[in-house]
Order: sequence, then C-alpha cells, then structure tokens
Amino acid sequence: MQYRTCALVLVIIALTCAAGCTNQAATPATSLETSEPTIIPTQESVSATIPVADMALQLTHPPAEYILRDRSVITSPDVTQLTRDLGWREGYYVTFDRTGRSKNDQTRIRQSINVFPVDNMNKVFTLEKVALSEGQNTFSSPYEIPFPTIGDRSIAYRMTNVPVEGQVTYTVIFTKKNAFERITMAGTSTDYETLKDVVQKAAAKIR
Repeated sequence: MQYRTCALVLVIIALTCAAGCTNQAATPATSLETSEPTIIPTQESVSATIPVADMALQLTHPPAEYILRDRSVITSPDVTQLTRDLGWREGYYVTFDRTGRSKNDQTRIRQSINVFPVDNMNKVFTLEKVALSEGQNTFSSPYEIPFPTIGDRSIAYRMTNVPVEGQVTYTVIFTKKNAFERITMAGTSTDYETLKDVVQKAAAKIR
C-alpha cells in the first residue's frame, strides 16, 4: 500500500513539472528591440532651381565704393557658335565699377553667368580653361594662382599689364550645378581678397 502511495505521488509530481515546462515553452519572449523609422535622404537637384537673373551679384555684394554700371541678359547672338553647340540655354551679366579720387583710378568687376545642360558642364569648363590659359598679349601671359575651390570645379588666373600696361586682371571661372560663371576684376586697384569674397558670394547664390 505504501509503494502504491509513493508511486502515485511521483506520478503527480512528474505531471506537474511537465505542465510547468510546457507553459514556459509556450510563452513567447518579449522583444526589447524597437524598430527605427527609415529616413530617406532628400536628393539635391543637379540643376539650379532659381532663374539665371537671381544668380547675379547685387550691389550689396561688392565693397561699398563700387557702383552698378550695367546689368542685362545675354542673348544668342552674344555667344559663339561653339557655345551654342554645347547646348547654351541662357545667360546674364552684371558689371560694377569703382572710381577713385583721380581720373585714372578705376577698377571693374564683371560677372557673366551661362546655363548649359548638366551633362556638358565638364566639357564647357575644359574648353574655357584652355582658352583662358592660352590667352596672352604683348606684355604678359596668364598664370594660375592659388584660389579656394569654388563650386564643382574652378580655376583662377592673374595677368599683369592687362588691359593696359601697369594694370592687373584676375579671372576666375567655375561651374556649379548647370551654371558656368566667369568673374573678372581688372584695373588700377585690384584686390585679391575682395575678389575671393565676391566669387564665394556668387557661388552661394546658385541653388
């Protein structure tokens, strides 16, 4: 009788343990991980999203002693056939003059902006760079100068005795998105630091 009682107790204990194990296995584990939302980066447009006239420098960009001399659109007859073959679409230019106390003290800043298809920008820059580096006059040839990187690609040159003997001309060309720009500073009171500031402001306007 004692053996039967002990056997019955062991059977009950075994069934109880089995039921507990089964319940533990059936209970799903709670995950502590939370899913993060997927962030899709905004793609930047490869073409300028503002009109070409809005890319032009304003009177507040050069130093205060400069005045606005001329500002206008560039028309198709104003550009070369090669430029049109490269897909030229539109252009704009602006000119600022600084006149000193003497009649012979005059400096000019000129900006020209031309818009092309994005796929042709490297070719446009290369052709303009070659034409600029090979330009020369009786007194001087252009030579490349150190300059901050502007836009997608850029280069700067300096020529002495241009446009007349004793004067200096700086020329910076650069591309950004689908715009090609040429900015020159020439005259009797040229300033490399002022040129850098003006060029950087011009590039920042291309959006």
